[in-house]
Amino acid sequence: MSYHNPDALVSTDWLEANLDNPTLRIIEVDEDVTAYGRRHIPGAVAWNWFEDLQHPVRRDYLDGQGLGTLLSRSGVGPDTTVILYGGNNNWFAAYGYWLLRYRGFDNVKLLNGGRLKWNIEGRPMATNVPSYEATGVTIEGEDRPGLRALRDEVLARLDDATYVDVRSPEEFTGEKLAPDHLPQEQPYVGGHVPGARNIPWPKAAEEDGSFKSREDLEALYGGEGVGPDRDAIVYCRIGERSAHTWFVLSQLLGYDRVKNYDGSWTEYGSLVDVPVEVG
Repeated sequence: MSYHNPDALVSTDWLEANLDNPTLRIIEVDEDVTAYGRRHIPGAVAWNWFEDLQHPVRRDYLDGQGLGTLLSRSGVGPDTTVILYGGNNNWFAAYGYWLLRYRGFDNVKLLNGGRLKWNIEGRPMATNVPSYEATGVTIEGEDRPGLRALRDEVLARLDDATYVDVRSPEEFTGEKLAPDHLPQEQPYVGGHVPGARNIPWPKAAEEDGSFKSREDLEALYGGEGVGPDRDAIVYCRIGERSAHTWFVLSQLLGYDRVKNYDGSWTEYGSLVDVPVEVG
């Protein structure tokens, strides 16, 4: 059985055959913002997930106009298809995909397997940084609130939505406050949204970083009561890992009642007098 939206992905075979296709723009979005400078897919440009995608002052993202400017300076024209990829199973690439779709830009796909699969297969890499002329492109679409959960909705729906916590089991129980490679001194309490299902986001990927089959994904999420017939809100710590799970549920499985709570535990765990479960 194929994915619900197979066009949301491109394969490594296809991308290598289309590296010189002028209608494509390959963009790397990675947690490790230094990885691009070491080696990257030929022709790719880099977006720094924090400096390029975030609002410069408040806790939010670039608006549609700001993202349009970013696309323009990356050489993305009105007929260009954006191919996103990154390391660690594409987690920050999926974050970029979710944000573009939320802001109304649809001509975007993920490289299935990302940097890991590309490297495992010994495909070409480059060190030179390409330069593209600005295109003046704008994002014509509008924000899609159906893709994003904000604080008030999260608090109002504790009893009637399915919450999917995609963090590690140790973060879910409250034993740890962040992934192992990050400081554990955080401003929020430990724990999870009451009643949330803990389905760590890496479970959706194979060892080479590519997504598991549709059948395996349906079994993974369905086994925890997550399906197409109930609203689901996915969250992690800052919204990037949950964007990966949002991609799986919405694009690969076709569940159209899924929102990413990008405020995630950084926000929820810092709120005063909200219910929290531990253990």
